[in-house]
Amino acid sequence: MDINTLRILATIISFIVFVGILVWVWRNRNTSDFKDAANLPFKED
Repeated sequence: MDINTLRILATIISFIVFVGILVWVWRNRNTSDFKDAANLPFKED
């Protein structure tokens, strides 16, 4: 296994993680949690 193979594997794994994060963010069941988190700076104590 040479360095180029390791680079290819790292790129593929990074892309899979990136797609996984996108899927996690865009799921409907997480929408309300993200909306609540987005409004936190605007809430008064």
